[in-house]
Amino acid sequence: MFAVESYAAVRHFVFIEGNSQREAAKVFGLSRETISKMCRFSLPPGYTRTKPVAKSKLRA
Repeated sequence: MFAVESYAAVRHFVFIEGNSQREAAKVFGLSRETISKMCRFSLPPGYTRTKPVAKSKLRA
């Protein structure tokens, strides 16, 4: 997982400075798909459960 600072650096490099995502991948040493995901989300996506937590069967 990447820190918020690296997300901010990549997004600044692409959106503010006007460089391409491909160039950002070369500069930061990440894959183009990772750079694409960083540009899609302003913050790193956190963990979310797909199903609600199951209740314990041992509970009375």
